[in-house]
Amino acid sequence: MPETLTEQGVRILRSGALAGIPHGFLGREGGVSRGLVEGLNVGLGAGDDPAAVAENRRRTAAAVLPGAKLVTCYQVHSADAVVVDEPWSEDARPRADALVTARMGMLLAVVTADCAPVLLADREAGVIAAAHAGWRGAHGGVLEATVVAMEGLGADRSRIAAAIGPAIAQPSYEVDAAFRENFTEADEDLFAEGRTGHWQFDLEGYAARRLEGAGVGRIDRLGVDTYAAPQRYFSYRRSTHQQEPTYGRQFSLIGLI
Repeated sequence: MPETLTEQGVRILRSGALAGIPHGFLGREGGVSRGLVEGLNVGLGAGDDPAAVAENRRRTAAAVLPGAKLVTCYQVHSADAVVVDEPWSEDARPRADALVTARMGMLLAVVTADCAPVLLADREAGVIAAAHAGWRGAHGGVLEATVVAMEGLGADRSRIAAAIGPAIAQPSYEVDAAFRENFTEADEDLFAEGRTGHWQFDLEGYAARRLEGAGVGRIDRLGVDTYAAPQRYFSYRRSTHQQEPTYGRQFSLIGLI
């Protein structure tokens, strides 16, 4: 998978499925935050210095699409996708988990720390999207809602390419019986047996399955485990296991030029 490193040390992971479209999956390298969220933390709720978060966000945007208007939402693990016509202030962010636009100069971003970031594009229609797909949002239909919103702007789902970025991988994602009960027999193959009463869940595989079911034409699974790479990525579950009081978040971005 294509990967570049900026002069400031920001590492950008890209998908071949989105080649030619400004985009990138970023981790924690190349930022100015310190302490438990050392590196390129872009999360506003991590207890970080706001000035450091602002600088990290500036660096990420400049690394992917210089001069673009960065747009984020207030993520709540919902199935809601919103269309972006104009950028809004941080205070006016809508509560949603996917952003869709056909406007040039926009840079859509979602924050994650184990959930699956999904970047989508229909090149021919000039429509892009960024979605935050934790298990709850994916189960609720956020990816399908994203595709529908893209179609509303002229996209064709059969032309859409989607890339699933760094997320917690199956070997790192232990779940219990109560979690498993949220799923049907059709998803049994996404659960590998673990210790007694527990299973290992394939979040990336589940996101890919939902995209396939929505008729997305091309799906690229990057297969990067956030939990297992502490020097490269922030991870909510890893921080929880280490009994840390906070955790950083990383950006995944896509823009139009």
